[in-house]
Amino acid sequence: MIFLTVGTQFPFDRLVKCVDEFISRNVFEEGIFAQIGHSTYRPHNFKFIKYIGKKQFDNLMQSASGVISHAGMGTITMALECEKPILVMPRLKKYGEVVNDHQVMIAKRFEELGHVLAAYSVEELPEKIKQLRTFMPKTRESQVHFVVQRVSEFLNELTIGK
Repeated sequence: MIFLTVGTQFPFDRLVKCVDEFISRNVFEEGIFAQIGHSTYRPHNFKFIKYIGKKQFDNLMQSASGVISHAGMGTITMALECEKPILVMPRLKKYGEVVNDHQVMIAKRFEELGHVLAAYSVEELPEKIKQLRTFMPKTRESQVHFVVQRVSEFLNELTIGK
């Protein structure tokens, strides 16, 4: 089962509708279960729920063979922690899916690092879905020391500026 999740803050009809249409065109080799949040489009070809609790979300993530998602940090990091291949499609401001295009930057960075597959348009999705079957994300290593260093530099700049 592939777990499609689009978060809960904004609708993401574009992704939900595309996945639904691709099922009818036999793009998928396995079933889909989705968490669709505020999306107004209602899928015809797979089971879905609008909102789920954390425990059910965690169980779905653990049992999924792969994940298709918006490019949200929480979902990406959880998929990586669960060692699940993940295909992300960034929400875009021009479609009213988000307030700015920060998800494009997130998707590009995680894609560069080999952690995710990314589709930046509907047209790219079918090929990326095929790649999801064999995609093995690179392990994400914690970089706490970089965060500590950046916070320290910032605090030093504040102290020097006084």
